[in-house]
Amino acid sequence: MSYLVQKGQDQIRSAILAAAASAAAVGDLPAVPTGPFQVEVPADRANGDVSSNAAMAWARELRQSPRKTAEILAHRIDLSGTYALRCEAAGVGFLNFYFSDVYYADIVADVLAKGAAYGRSDFGGGKRVLVEFVSANPTGPMHMGNARGGALGDCLAAVLQAAGYYVEREFYVNDGGNQIEKFGLSLDIRYQQHFGAAVEMPEDAYHGDDITRRAEEFAAVHGGSYLEKPEKERRAALVSFALPLNVEEIRANLERYRIAYDTWFYESALYQSGEVDRVIALLKESGHAYEQDGALWFRATAFGLDKDFVIVRSNGLPTYIVPDIAYHHNKLVTRGFDRSILVLGSDHHGHTIRLGAVLDAMFGGGRAQFVLTQLVKLVRGGEVVRMSKRTGKSITLEDLLNEIPIDALRFLFNMRDPGAAMDFDLDLAVEQSSQNPVYYCQYAHARVCSIFRRFASDGISQRECAREELSMLNAPEERELIRLLGALTGEIIEAAKHCDPARLTRYCMELAAGFHKFYNSCHVMGEEEPLMQARLALCACVRDTLANLLRMYKITAPDQM
Repeated sequence: MSYLVQKGQDQIRSAILAAAASAAAVGDLPAVPTGPFQVEVPADRANGDVSSNAAMAWARELRQSPRKTAEILAHRIDLSGTYALRCEAAGVGFLNFYFSDVYYADIVADVLAKGAAYGRSDFGGGKRVLVEFVSANPTGPMHMGNARGGALGDCLAAVLQAAGYYVEREFYVNDGGNQIEKFGLSLDIRYQQHFGAAVEMPEDAYHGDDITRRAEEFAAVHGGSYLEKPEKERRAALVSFALPLNVEEIRANLERYRIAYDTWFYESALYQSGEVDRVIALLKESGHAYEQDGALWFRATAFGLDKDFVIVRSNGLPTYIVPDIAYHHNKLVTRGFDRSILVLGSDHHGHTIRLGAVLDAMFGGGRAQFVLTQLVKLVRGGEVVRMSKRTGKSITLEDLLNEIPIDALRFLFNMRDPGAAMDFDLDLAVEQSSQNPVYYCQYAHARVCSIFRRFASDGISQRECAREELSMLNAPEERELIRLLGALTGEIIEAAKHCDPARLTRYCMELAAGFHKFYNSCHVMGEEEPLMQARLALCACVRDTLANLLRMYKITAPDQM
C-alpha cells in the first residue's frame, strides 16, 4: 500500500483505540481492551474503504458480544483529523469506515508527485540479495523450464529492487561434475564418428544434434589431429572448445530474452579457490558432519530429515551436493550477501530439502531460499505441443524466441505463481486482442496516450490540479481506479515477500480493466474545465503506473497500437 493508504489505516487504528479507552472510562465497556486487531481493506467495497475486526478480536477479553462492542465503539469514535467521514457497526461486529473525497484526491496527487518512483519503498532496507536463475546445463540448449524460470527470476529481481533491496542477478555455470564428463565423452564419440570410426554412442550419453554440431566445428578447426591423442587429452580439448561456445549461445539467447546478468559464476572457481575444501572442513568442525564407513555424513536427522546422507564418499570424492554448499558459502560468506534466492524447476525438490538442511545448519534459517517452478505445457489449438515445427525436436527457449513476441513470453510466464503448473497457449501469445493479457495491458496504456494526443491536437495540455479539483473524482469508476493505484506499493511488497512476481502481472490486468471501465463511463473531453483536468490527472496516473510496471518487467509500453 502507498504511505497514504497506510496513513489512513493508522489513523483508524488510533481512533479505535481512543474510542475504546473513552468508552471504558465512562463505563460503556467493561475494561480498556489491549489485544491486537486488524484494520484492512475489505474484499467487498460495500463494506467501506477499510474495515476492522477489533470488536471480534476483543470479544473474549471484554466478555461481551462483538456486535455490542462494535456499536459502542461506532457511537463514541472521533474521526476528526482522519480521512474517514463515518463509521458503521456491521454484521457480527465489524467496524466499517468510509473515507472522504480528500483521501482519494491525495492518492492521485501522491502518484503524480512521485512519478517513476511511485510504488517503490524501503521495505527491504537495502539488504543484499543474490537471485540466481536459469543456470541451464551448459552441455545443451535451454528448455521450457529455463524459459519460465528466466522470466520469473528476472522479474522477481526487479520486484525485490522496487521493494528496497539491493539485488544482483547471477548465472551459475556447471562446468564440473558428471555432466561435463558425459559431455566430453559424447563430443569425443561424435568427433571420431565424423572421421568414420565405428564407435557407438552409449545410451546415457548426450544424443542431441548440438553435440554433433560442436564436434564437427572442432573437426573443422583441428582436423583429425586429435584422433591419435590420449583419450583424456582429446576429451579435455573438446570440452574446452565446445563449452565456451555453448555458454556464449546461452548468453546470446538470454540477452534476446532481455535478461542481463551481473555475474556468470563458474563451478570450477569453487575448486580453484579452495571453497569446496573449506566447507567440508567447516562441517566437520561444527559437528554437523561425522565419519562412518570411511565416508563423511551430514547429520540430516538433526534438522528434521528422515535419514543422514553422504557428503564425501569413501574414495575421498565429494558428492554432487558439496559444490552447491560451497557455492552458497561463497554467496553468503565470501561475498557477503544477506540472502540467496535460487529459482529451480520442481524436479529439484528433493535436492533442495537436503541442501536446505545443510545451509540452515551452516548459516541459520532463512538466508537461502528456493523458488520451485512447476512444469509448463505448451498448447496450440487445444492440443499439447512437444516438438518444434522447424526442427522436429523438443521445443527450446530459442524456438520460443523465434516464434513468440518477447513481451508475451515475459508477461505470460509470470501470469501464474511459481508453484502452479501452467498451460502456455501459443495461439493466445501471438493474438492481438483483449484475450491476450499482455496486449490487454498494453492497449490500456496506448488508449490513455491517445487521450492526451487528442487533447494536444486541440491545444489543451494537462495542468496541475488543486486538491479541491482532484476531490471531484468521486464517480464509482474513478474511486475504484484510485483504490487500485493506492494499492500498488503493498502489491510490490507482497510480491517481494512471497517471491511471486505474478502478483504484479495480475495487478496490471486489474488496473487496465479499471481504466477501461472508467473510459467507457466517464467522459474526459467536453466536461467542465476543473473536472476535465482532474480526469486528465487520473489518466496520467494510470498511464505512468502501467508504463512503469511494464518496463520494470522489461515489457514495452506502446503509445499507440
